[in-house]
Amino acid sequence: MVHDLTPSSISAGQSLMLRRPPSGHSRFIARGRGRVWRAGVLAGAIAAVLPAGPLQAASARQMEQVRTVVVIFAENRSFDNLYNGFPGADTFAGQPPALFAQRDRDGTILRELPPVWGGLTGRGVRNGVTQAMSAHLPNQPFRVDDPQGFNVALSTLTHDLWHRFYENQMQINGGRNDMFVAWADSGAMPMSYWNGSAMQMWQVARRYAMADRFFMGAFGGSFLNHQWLACACAPYYPQADTSPAHPVISVVDASGKALVVAPNSPRSALEGVPKFVRDGNLTPDFHAVNTMQPAYQPSGNPPAAGQDTRFADPTQPTTLPPQTGATIGDRLSERNITWAWYSGAWQDVLEHGNHYPAPDFQYHHQPYNYYLNYAPGTPARAAHLLDGGLAGTRFIDAIDHGTLPQVAFYKPQGNLNEHSGYADIRSGDQHIADLIAHLEKSPQWPHMLVIVTYDENGGLWDHVAPPRGDRWGPGSRIPAIIVSPYARRGYVDHTVQDTTSILKFLTERFHLRPLDGVVVRDRAIQAATGQPLGDLTNALNLTSAGK
Repeated sequence: MVHDLTPSSISAGQSLMLRRPPSGHSRFIARGRGRVWRAGVLAGAIAAVLPAGPLQAASARQMEQVRTVVVIFAENRSFDNLYNGFPGADTFAGQPPALFAQRDRDGTILRELPPVWGGLTGRGVRNGVTQAMSAHLPNQPFRVDDPQGFNVALSTLTHDLWHRFYENQMQINGGRNDMFVAWADSGAMPMSYWNGSAMQMWQVARRYAMADRFFMGAFGGSFLNHQWLACACAPYYPQADTSPAHPVISVVDASGKALVVAPNSPRSALEGVPKFVRDGNLTPDFHAVNTMQPAYQPSGNPPAAGQDTRFADPTQPTTLPPQTGATIGDRLSERNITWAWYSGAWQDVLEHGNHYPAPDFQYHHQPYNYYLNYAPGTPARAAHLLDGGLAGTRFIDAIDHGTLPQVAFYKPQGNLNEHSGYADIRSGDQHIADLIAHLEKSPQWPHMLVIVTYDENGGLWDHVAPPRGDRWGPGSRIPAIIVSPYARRGYVDHTVQDTTSILKFLTERFHLRPLDGVVVRDRAIQAATGQPLGDLTNALNLTSAGK
């Protein structure tokens, strides 16, 4: 009998023999104690029996060679969605499609994928792929830009998808990744993927290092995953049940990991979008997990009548009270490490308001704007929340002049971030590749580390199960590219990592007090895989200090 290989299927101390499959396949067969496991879901399971940590841990002195850290945070793509077939990486290319069949809401295998509700292509697309044209797809991943299929270009806006806290956990389904269609609002769309080899960043990743066991820090969407990059935490709304936010408190089942399905919900994914009793923005114990708006402008909620125009209306259900927890920015400041969050179009939106389709500024992508320490009028706001400029021009200027702080986070404006529904892949890919070209010529380049990653999967399927972590994540697998003079060239890093790994690296490199969430996640990954959470250094060649 063949069993799925998951962490729970391997008893402590059990020895396994791993047999590598034939060339062109990335799935392993594991044998032990008379049983045979098929490693259809690799992340946590393989990590439990294969070394997942650095080949040789970098010393503190070696890490000090890195003097400038740049984090580029794009949007909403799973690893398989963009990098299927990437050389040396674990992808589903060449594997039997039946292995990835999706299940209906009752647990049975779907006979086919549902249509993409509303059509595959997004707003403003002429001669797009309609809902009817997307009907009767086989129950397997499908390539959006297949010339023999939909033939949709990388420059096309495509359907947005649910990417929310509870739905992500329901889609992952205990690591089987077989209910992405069942708990989606977009029909077949989660199973879509692209020929990413046409992207410029594919070639950048070939030249540097790709991490193929890198997961989004938290389950769900952009709001929580940006918070995770800032604080490794889920924000909190005190006494939400007696506040204006009480209508957005979710109704969940006894597990605390799934929403309660409404009685009038379609029984099958083939019949329509699921309905829930209340799919809210807060957990029952008042943690903010889906999109809430900052209390400070720019915010999706305008000021109340007569209120200071720098603030958002606190009586709106989605206005999150200012947060007071510690962030990685606070920890950097404690050590007098210079840092900034560069936001594309920040100043333009403050002065002129938002514009569509460009810059299509996303208010919930600005995590430090939620914190009391960075309130309007504070010195910390002026020092650390910086304008990236339209199309990143001010950020590029800092790169070119060698004036980046020691740690720089960059968030592209909406139309350049690759988010399904309102941004295309090609524009964002070209933008990030252009940033890389500038960074490679920067006076700071010789001692620089650049991490290009995505906030979350955007509701898109990936075949690798995230390792067991804590209550908040990690969620689905996302791309992460390590660009640096110290990067192992043409290397694929299989170390188990997530967004928290960026914070872990910063903590180690700059000798910071660790955030509680980083400590908790590190311990959880250690317990699940037998190895600590990666800290990015396995993708680096820090062989000697003092360069």
